[in-house]
Amino acid sequence: METQIVYCDETGDDGSNTSSSRDFILTTVYMPSSKWQANYDAIKSFRKQLKKEYGFHLSQEMHTKHFLADKDPYRDYKWSKEQKIEILKKFTLMISSLDLSVVNVIIDKEKIHSKDYHVLENALTYNIQRIENDSAGNWNFIIITDRGRIAPMRKTARAIRAYNPIQSQFGGYINKPIRNLIEDVLDKDSKESYFIQICDFISYFVHLYYKTRYEKMSLPNRVGRLINEDFVGSVMATFKSNNILNTKASSEKYGLVIYPKNQTQKHHLRHIRAFSGSFILSHICGILSRKNTPYY
Repeated sequence: METQIVYCDETGDDGSNTSSSRDFILTTVYMPSSKWQANYDAIKSFRKQLKKEYGFHLSQEMHTKHFLADKDPYRDYKWSKEQKIEILKKFTLMISSLDLSVVNVIIDKEKIHSKDYHVLENALTYNIQRIENDSAGNWNFIIITDRGRIAPMRKTARAIRAYNPIQSQFGGYINKPIRNLIEDVLDKDSKESYFIQICDFISYFVHLYYKTRYEKMSLPNRVGRLINEDFVGSVMATFKSNNILNTKASSEKYGLVIYPKNQTQKHHLRHIRAFSGSFILSHICGILSRKNTPYY
């Protein structure tokens, strides 16, 4: 059985407070291990070209939010607005050319009406479920994430290996544990991973898309000085037209998985958490997851 490598990164605050961010996006990028080297080589070649054309250092992390807001260290490069837009377009096309798939889960915190709704844990659960569905039992997968939230992510992944209630078409729930996730969730510094940086790029543009198209809000002021809503839409359209988005993840145009939806699903996830505390412990003792034009 082949193994796929999954990378994930997020945009937004995973706390319940909406003052810092109204939504939380967890993006996963995954690929067959047999495709990893070719994808890495393509990214490395692209970064070398950026160094040649714009002086963008190979070791410099691409942190998309800071890049768009013209924060350090990107301000020090003194790129013109036109050059920065060119870099964004080239990043979009490079990502779209890779042999990988993408799942984006959005937790809209404005729709949360329960004090015990755990944003990060729910986002990770929905992500893993979509990847598990995509595997159809034909491959297993391992998850690598940026540092900082590793403890709750590991706890969640362990829990749904044992108990993962899925709503039945006949009513109620059936337990469908995650079977194809191997090992605990692993962590890696995003500065050392081009793939986590790609997750960051996609995740932030998904955030901007959701903010402008669903929440009907303007782009952040500093971001809006560089790009507009049409640019954001074109990035999303380019990803879709090159078939990297897992559009089977949901019925939404770009396959965006948006939660919470209703009280039934909130009850479902509370049930997972309540169950995991007692069941996992005993289980372990018993045996010691608008129309736009693409750029291409």
